[in-house]
Amino acid sequence: MIVPASASPRVRDMTPTGPGAMAAAFFELGWNKPRSQFDTYLEEYRSGERHVLVVDVEGAFAGYVTLVWTSRYEPFAAAGIPEVSDLNVLPGFRRHGLGNALLDAAEALAGTRSDVVGLGVGLLADYGPAQRIYVRRGYVPDGRGIMYDEQPVGYAEHIPIDDDATLKFTLALR
Repeated sequence: MIVPASASPRVRDMTPTGPGAMAAAFFELGWNKPRSQFDTYLEEYRSGERHVLVVDVEGAFAGYVTLVWTSRYEPFAAAGIPEVSDLNVLPGFRRHGLGNALLDAAEALAGTRSDVVGLGVGLLADYGPAQRIYVRRGYVPDGRGIMYDEQPVGYAEHIPIDDDATLKFTLALR
């Protein structure tokens, strides 16, 4: 999809009809984001564990981000740092500020409960755009090194380099 220059994104909370539309959009791309993932996000949103924000452009679903209030990453959880998790903008909508719009909204939400927000970013080249956007926004590594499935990786330890291999970042909100 070509995003018209005059189009303005609308960031909103996830709705009960969201999981189906979100899963369908990713299915069309051939990405492994099943409806069950979005159903879980909706349940966690309803229970208050996670906040889910969606961005639309001219009524079309364009992306989402979630904010987990209690991170699985122990250093964030211990410090009460909410974690931005699973930011995705559909390829046809990228490079139009939608990722920044989603992050603005997620950071504003995080700021209602914390002076800091955290996130993890993958190490593969596929995460290059995310790595760059986070650094441009002022996120800095938390200094604990590479994590695998939220656990520290030791010196000379072998791990798969997949989506569970991350570097954690934080951003001071005030």
